[in-house]
Parts: sequence; C-alpha cells; structure tokens
Amino acid sequence: MVFKRLLGSIGIGGPTVDTDLAPGPVLPGGRLVGEVRLKGGRTAFDIEHITLELTARVEAETETDDGEHEGAVIFDRFKVGGGFRLDADEERSLPFTVALPWETPVTELHGQPIGIVLGVRTELGVAGAKDKGDLDPLRVGPLPVQEAVLEALGQLGFGFKSADLEYGRIGGTGQQLPFYQEIELTPAPRYAHAMREIEVTFLANAGGVEIVLEADKPRGLFSAGHDALTRFAVGHAGVEGRDWKTEVDGWMRQLAAGHGTRSVPAPHGPGDAYGAHADKGEHGHDHHQAGPGRGTVVAAGAAGLAVGVVGGVVAAEVVDEAGDFFEDLEGDDEEGAADEED
Repeated sequence: MVFKRLLGSIGIGGPTVDTDLAPGPVLPGGRLVGEVRLKGGRTAFDIEHITLELTARVEAETETDDGEHEGAVIFDRFKVGGGFRLDADEERSLPFTVALPWETPVTELHGQPIGIVLGVRTELGVAGAKDKGDLDPLRVGPLPVQEAVLEALGQLGFGFKSADLEYGRIGGTGQQLPFYQEIELTPAPRYAHAMREIEVTFLANAGGVEIVLEADKPRGLFSAGHDALTRFAVGHAGVEGRDWKTEVDGWMRQLAAGHGTRSVPAPHGPGDAYGAHADKGEHGHDHHQAGPGRGTVVAAGAAGLAVGVVGGVVAAEVVDEAGDFFEDLEGDDEEGAADEED
C-alpha cells in the first residue's frame, strides 16, 4: 500500500514523494532498506529534509473512560536526505538504510500477520513547511530467540490468542520504547488448571532478550484470582544449541507454581483494571512512568502456536485493520493541512 500525495501545505503543483521498502520482513534491531523517490512540481523547491517516522498502532487505558483507546505512536525518526533543490519535474531517488530499534514489535510469525500494525511514514520538509507525504506498512519478523521461545510454547500445547501493543512501561526492565508488545496465549492442557491465559512480552536489546511472562491465575476455592509475573534473560548467541522445549516448560512450571514470581490481585471489572495494573509496577500501564519518551502520541513454531487456526480470516481482518489505520492517519494529515491553509 503506497500513498502518493501532493504537499498539502504547498498546494497543487508541489513535489510528490513515494517511498518503497525492500520486500520481506525485517528483524528487530535489523536494517530497514528502501528508496525515497521524489518528483518535482511545477516550479523548483528547496527540499530541507526527508525524514522517516516509524509509526505503531498502540492501545492505552485511561482512568476516566472504560475500555481502551487506540492511537498512533511515532517511536523513531531518521533523517535520510535533504539540503538540495528539486527542479521542476525533476525525478530523484534516494536510497536509505536505517537500523530499527531492538524493541520494534513483531508483526508476523511464519509469514502470518498477528494483528500488529506498524508503518513507515515519510515526512518532507519544503519551504519551512512539513508534510506527511507517504505511508507504507512495515513487516517485522521474530528474532531467533523470540521464534525459539514461541515455537517451544507451541510444542508444549499453548495456542495463539491475540497480540497487541500497550502504551506504558514494564517496571524493573530495560524497556526503551514508550509501549510494549503483548502476545496472549491460551494455556496448554497440562497448565489449564493453573492459568487462564498467559501474556508474553519480549524486550530485545543488543545483548539479548528480556522475556516477561504474566499468567492470569484463576480464582480458587479459598483464594481470589491474581496475576503472576516472572522474567528471564536470554542472550542472542547459541540459540540453536539449546533444548528450548525443556527450558520453556521449566519457566511455565515455575509460573504455574508461583515460585519466584510476583503476584497481584486480578481486576474484576473495567473500573478496577487501571488501578490493578498501575499498582503492579512490574508489568503494567504506568502512565506516570511512561510519558512520551522516544515516541510521540499523535492520535487517539510459532507455527505450533496455531496462528493460522482461523486461517485467512485472521489475515484478512489484519489487512483490513491496517488499511483503515493508515487511511485514518492520512485523513488526520489532510485535516491538519487544511487547518493550516485556513
């Protein structure tokens, strides 16, 4: 999906921008390769800068309203060109290579979309004005550690349920972005008595991956329901030489038993959800800690995990949601340009 738009702040006759990304998914911390193509307008323009913005659809909880709200967060920016004059009708191509943040969320497993929407938006600075001229979907695959852990969970009988991005920070971790990814799984039969679902969060860095596991523990005869949390750190090296199924099973047994974990009361209704997460500190939507950080809020086997259980229905829904999200962002840009003209 590629959007070509005239610069709204300059009007008809301005230059156009079209960004193409290299085919296939990129890995977190990997290099994003592409090309920005410019075409001059009716007259010459000075191109002050060309900037790429990494954009994510993120969910955020609020204290005043029930439920969650979705918005777009810009979580990194790269200047890839500028400081030249683009003559009338001139065509110019600018190749680029930029490094993605290590915590960039995964959007697909074994080529199957999992519901995470990321985009690369091109901002063109011309004559003192800025315009969001082009928006392209960004595909991100898992790191070897992430894939090994998810594959092991699938082999153990855990099933994929959903994935989303939550605005906030996980206390006590090295998290850098203002949001984190949660992959929700249904429990394997052997653990169904001890947990209703688990959430897996990967926080990657140059040395390895922090793995945060949260289990939704059911209410017992003499105990209330609660969430149990635990963390593990794994290096990038030696992934292929480890018995991941046995290792991850050990993590799950530890999580199910509550050994070495931190537990908090589980929320019982929409009104309690925010407070329970905020009190956890360990793994919650802590808006006081979160702030905008590096991002800016701009709008309100793995095969074993059976991502394709509902087959093309999931994929089609993800594609439709991504298209709607991008169209909403484009609409916001057009409204902003119209406001500036007025």
